[in-house]
Amino acid sequence: MIATDWGDGSSGLYDDTTLALIVMPDATSDWATHVFERGLVHLAECGIGAVELEATALIMRSMRWRSRKADGMVEAWLAAENRPAIIPLPEGCRLHTRRDTMRRPHHFGMRDGRFHEERLRQTSLYRPDLDLVVDDRHDDVAAYGLFWFDPITATGVVEPMRTVDDQQCRGLVRHILTAGIDLLAAAGAGRISICWQPDNPASGHLYRSVGFEPVVQTDLYAGPTSPRTS
Repeated sequence: MIATDWGDGSSGLYDDTTLALIVMPDATSDWATHVFERGLVHLAECGIGAVELEATALIMRSMRWRSRKADGMVEAWLAAENRPAIIPLPEGCRLHTRRDTMRRPHHFGMRDGRFHEERLRQTSLYRPDLDLVVDDRHDDVAAYGLFWFDPITATGVVEPMRTVDDQQCRGLVRHILTAGIDLLAAAGAGRISICWQPDNPASGHLYRSVGFEPVVQTDLYAGPTSPRTS
């Protein structure tokens, strides 16, 4: 189990700390509960009073938390050999990698002014040639997507993807997605994953339409690290 302290107020009442419970497919619910409870004890000893956890309902059924906050994520996979053809861009738009756009600030800064590109480049799997952005006819950023490749597991991951508000419904992110998937396959990825929030049907429709198949859905839970006392 991995605890992440975001330290930015994003988690509200839960000390900005989230948990990632890593469970192998053949792990029993008793073993998952054991790991979960041990982790909570350790976090309490570190002075962390409450946390959030994204997990499946099946895993949470045997644990003492019952506080479900919201839908989590739908996880879906695509075999690289089943990837679709690259969708053409609208006239006047151009696709670039971050290697082509180094003279300007990174496009992630449009959404979050706290973004620092040097932190992104410190990530071991980051590759500028898999960091894609589409410019419109005025050379303004219209959409972007980041693709990650792990050569050890031959696995690709898509995260994040975004279209600028006034550029919606032009097929820009579909082009980025299909182009990025093709680049991942060329890099050696045998399978590719993507996630979306269940309350975002547009994303779900897009990802399914290019071949991603949902395999699991998680929910977001929150609770104390120490048992409540009466």
